[in-house]
Amino acid sequence: MAGPKLNLRRASWVLAPVVLAALVLGMARLHASEKAGSEPAAAQKRPAGGPPPVTVVTAAATSGDVHTYLSGLGAVTPLATVVVHSRVDGQLMRVLYEEGQRVREGELLAEIDARPYRAQLLQAQGQLARDQALLAEARVDLERYQRLLRQDSIAKQTVDQQEALVRQYEGSVELDRGQIDAAAVNVEYCRITAPVSGRVGLRLVDPGNIVHAADANGMLVITQLQPIAVVFTLAEDNLQPVYQRLNAGQKLGVDAFDRAGQKKLASGTLLTLDNQIDPTTGTVKLKAIFPNEDDQLFPNQFVNARLEVDVERGVTLVPEAAVQRSAQRTFVYLVRPDHTVTVRPVELGATEGDRTAVRSGLSPGDVVVVSGVDRLQEGSRVEIPAPRSDAKG
Repeated sequence: MAGPKLNLRRASWVLAPVVLAALVLGMARLHASEKAGSEPAAAQKRPAGGPPPVTVVTAAATSGDVHTYLSGLGAVTPLATVVVHSRVDGQLMRVLYEEGQRVREGELLAEIDARPYRAQLLQAQGQLARDQALLAEARVDLERYQRLLRQDSIAKQTVDQQEALVRQYEGSVELDRGQIDAAAVNVEYCRITAPVSGRVGLRLVDPGNIVHAADANGMLVITQLQPIAVVFTLAEDNLQPVYQRLNAGQKLGVDAFDRAGQKKLASGTLLTLDNQIDPTTGTVKLKAIFPNEDDQLFPNQFVNARLEVDVERGVTLVPEAAVQRSAQRTFVYLVRPDHTVTVRPVELGATEGDRTAVRSGLSPGDVVVVSGVDRLQEGSRVEIPAPRSDAKG
């Protein structure tokens, strides 16, 4: 019996390593299978030996309008700034406006003591009545003398003297009428009215003071604010397209922005341009008119003017960030349906803000890469987390 027992022990020692090896191999295969099941789908689909896809941001080309603008620095200039003076000497009796008030042309602003000028008017009227009476008497005498002359009953010299006297009185009457008109004008000048519509500034003379026509400072200042102008400059190289469109009768729009160029203040139209170029700066001045109904523009305010000189309608638009440039060409990375990219040469048009017009090479709906282009080349695979459309129509 000792022989069979010894054989069984030897067999167990021989089989034990084989069973252990089988168990280890089985566990290794199970672990490998579980690991393969936990890998991302993208890693499982990755071509053997190929580079990983590049994560990019894309945008779809759209169709829309793009405007061409020229920008220049300018200042707000009133169409009229009037310093109101008294046209007669006298005491300022009443002030009928408030500082900062809006006034209309012809509105009464102040009154000067008119009594001395009314007295002068009365004197002139009395002098006219007196001279008219003398003229009437002289004409009656002249008619009588002329009848006597025809009867040869009076000397011709007497008739000639009477004719000269009539002409003298006629001149006096005309002089009196002129003096009446002058006195009436002075009386009217005692009522100071607004010569233009606009906004009144700070008061320069208070009631009770004596004002003179020769005063240098005036009584008040009126500035026209509606409409108002902006005078700005453009480089002389941009003169011809503006000049041609202006001569063709086209209305060119102008937008006024604040000092920082961020906030749009008002919209207007180009009125005219200067008749010469400044040789020291190489620029030309232009004037634009703004309705300024909301008072966003104020005299002498510094603004940035943007002049629209052209508009392309119905063109293909892409974000400016999608456009790549090299020494030989301008191109974009076009995303194909299989999530690979191809280099697409394009011909560009005008740029407005962050949008660029593409004249050839793309169509609306084409998807282009706008971010992540530094790692791309022809045929690169891309991963698109969330396509978006940045080009506004």
